[in-house]
Amino acid sequence: MPRRPELQPLPALRALPSRWDLLAFPLLFSVLFLLAWGSRGMHVPYAVDAAPAISLQPQALPEYALRTTLRMAAALLCSFVFTCVFAKLAAASRRAEQVLIPLLDVLQSVPILGFLSVTVVWFIKLFPGNLLGAECAAIFAIFTSQAWNMAFSFFYSLRMVPKDLYQVADLFGLSPWQRFCKLELPFAAPNLVWNAMMSVSGGWFFVVASEAITVGGHSVLLPGVGSYIAVAIQREDLHAIGWAIVCMALLIALYDQLVFRPLVAWADKFRFEFSQAQPTPASWMLTLLTRARWLRALLAVPLLALATGGHWLAQRLPRRRWRPVPRIKWRRVAPLGDWSGLLFNLGVALAAVVVTVLLARFVLREASYAEIARVFGLGACTLLRVLVLSLLATLLWVPLGILIGLHPRLAARSQPLALFLSAFPANLLFPVAVLGIVHFRLNPEIWVSPLMILGTQWYILFNVVAGASALPNDLREAAANLGLRGWPLWRRVLLPAVFPAYLTGGLTASGGAWNASVVSEVVSWGPTTLTATGVGAYIAQQTAVGDTPRVVLGIAVMSLYVVVCNRFLWKRLYGWAQNRLALD
Repeated sequence: MPRRPELQPLPALRALPSRWDLLAFPLLFSVLFLLAWGSRGMHVPYAVDAAPAISLQPQALPEYALRTTLRMAAALLCSFVFTCVFAKLAAASRRAEQVLIPLLDVLQSVPILGFLSVTVVWFIKLFPGNLLGAECAAIFAIFTSQAWNMAFSFFYSLRMVPKDLYQVADLFGLSPWQRFCKLELPFAAPNLVWNAMMSVSGGWFFVVASEAITVGGHSVLLPGVGSYIAVAIQREDLHAIGWAIVCMALLIALYDQLVFRPLVAWADKFRFEFSQAQPTPASWMLTLLTRARWLRALLAVPLLALATGGHWLAQRLPRRRWRPVPRIKWRRVAPLGDWSGLLFNLGVALAAVVVTVLLARFVLREASYAEIARVFGLGACTLLRVLVLSLLATLLWVPLGILIGLHPRLAARSQPLALFLSAFPANLLFPVAVLGIVHFRLNPEIWVSPLMILGTQWYILFNVVAGASALPNDLREAAANLGLRGWPLWRRVLLPAVFPAYLTGGLTASGGAWNASVVSEVVSWGPTTLTATGVGAYIAQQTAVGDTPRVVLGIAVMSLYVVVCNRFLWKRLYGWAQNRLALD
């Protein structure tokens, strides 16, 4: 039986607070006040036909910004819980991985409008006559733009944990809960923090679609920055769009200083290396939290209760020693002697056939075979855009991401700018895109495409920065001792070291580009609408008119393309990286 973990005693509470407490407690009370004040408007009476009016006055933006921030915080918390549970289940079992990872591929390929077309009505009926239903629908929509890349990052981080660390955990007799909290979660923390930042930025990218919902001819406008931007675009109000950009910049600067910069500095201590590290990132907020004695004593109570509850639960869970998940071996069918594996594969195949038949029967009520073939052709057009844009983003951001990640001071300075650019909604560029394309008579099929990668290219940058910043310092010292410089250093050390992190970024960037095609292949500014050929435009058009069978058809085709690309491209690259580039 493992020993009960030694819980840290409560910090000694001195008679007088320190100067750090004098700063920490007003900040804590301000956060609690804003939380209570912003959440009071989430459960007021509400009717779809009498949606609250959205004011374009600048003085309305602080309340809208608070409401949007609370929705994104709730979605991020749900994404973190989903990530821990989903990725851990997939990493703990080879068979669970065979089901959960393709399921994750399908989920990340489903556009936000696809989720909204199903969930909005359900959430509104769940809370009839109350705004909480629409709020839950918006939070769920933001969740679908945040969770998938965090789950992919955590899963592949778990697969890259060195086996000797698991063996040490077994020698110390750690329970599954202790192994998760003391080994797996800390090992994945640096990449997970950077992907959480990207998730928040992804939520900003789709905030307009989440707060200004149009499904089946019904419009749902929630007080927030996203609905403010949607109304400003509809009314062609450039002054309101300018105020929205200023508001977003201030919000991003605030949560960069108060949340993400402290998390990056905190996660840096979990870097896997044996030699002395380079200068570490710093955060005044983290210093404030660690030196405020009274605040630490106050927070120690719930942390102590959480640790005790986790230990109590771990003692009652079934215990087993860690066994390595077998390396990926590509084979078409299970061996004849492995009857359990063969039955499992047959069960998964049968379930896939049943789902396919049910979807086909539902779609064929409205769509003909010729239209289905046309939608597959539209998917091929979007696939070409995604591949070309992903390649261009890779060539641009991989070298820059490595340079930023290798220099902590440069990373600290560029982090706010990267957060702002990654959070910049494509909708704010619709006026420039539409006016530029119309004025210069450009081809929308080409010049609308950059809007697809505008918000998703940052997945590559953030993951490469996380991979480069987690590069063990002893590996860099070994390369310096061997005299590696220039291209040999990049080819033998830097590129292989960040390749697993890049794969996570490339996978989520390509999936995000598919998702972004729904809002990027149809762009509007006032009465002017430009449409590019692609399955994203098809889904957007059918969602606006409420044609559910054709929406399902477009989503199914998009999901099929994404799953095939992930299976035959990204997953094979992951298998190669795990076998050749793991730090074992």
